[in-house]
Amino acid sequence: MQAQLKDPGAAPPRFSDEEWELRVKLAACYRLIDLYGMTDMIYNHASARVPGPDHHFLINPFGLRYAEITASSLLKVDIDGREIYNPWRSYGINNAGYVIHSAIHRALPAVECIIHTHTPHGMAVSSLECGLLPLTQTAMRFGKVAYHDYEGVVLDLEEQGRLIANLGDAEVMILRNHGLLAVGASVEQAFNNIYRLERSCHTQLLAMSAGSPLVRPKPEVVRRTNQQLSLQPSAGKPGDHKPYGVLEWPGLLRWLDSIDPSYRT
Repeated sequence: MQAQLKDPGAAPPRFSDEEWELRVKLAACYRLIDLYGMTDMIYNHASARVPGPDHHFLINPFGLRYAEITASSLLKVDIDGREIYNPWRSYGINNAGYVIHSAIHRALPAVECIIHTHTPHGMAVSSLECGLLPLTQTAMRFGKVAYHDYEGVVLDLEEQGRLIANLGDAEVMILRNHGLLAVGASVEQAFNNIYRLERSCHTQLLAMSAGSPLVRPKPEVVRRTNQQLSLQPSAGKPGDHKPYGVLEWPGLLRWLDSIDPSYRT
């Protein structure tokens, strides 16, 4: 039986309706990252900017698996790392997560969501001198892929400026010898970006491991494809477009609800 799409429901008294809706989305994002095999035990992080003037953002408690994340379990911290809401006695924020996410949320107010992963395919491509190649239509989706050289575990606040400068206006960044990072104007868009980036890395490694010469599309074809893929068409409405991630998000939530709707709690 197909699960019915459910509304998040009324927000608990300690959260506004807007924040609760965002919490449900980010919790769903964590569950989807887990389902698609993009986790690294309890490590890595996804964050979302809380609506309002206070520059707060949501992030995972460092110690929970992604499959355990729920809307109410997410931490709320300010841009300086102070905990605004933490329901846990034993868990706090991952320091590297704070350095990366606070830098981007502070510098780029248009970014709502940031996702960072350590997948085998992402780490492998991050270690290749060539980086991500536009070998497939999926990889050509990204008009710009940013790169940030490895400086050690991201704990030094001085690295934040270089991280932001290297990200620029790109939606995705490969952290050399480290992993992948994606941003988006919504949770939906950021998840789609990290999913597509991960898939691009995976297919590149499969192609490179086959031992056959690679077919490299011409630069003008790559540019044209990127322009064609810049927005996806809306269902049933020719000429109408939505950002990537928006059209498929309700279906992904129905999938989650059919497996385990506890992320909504």
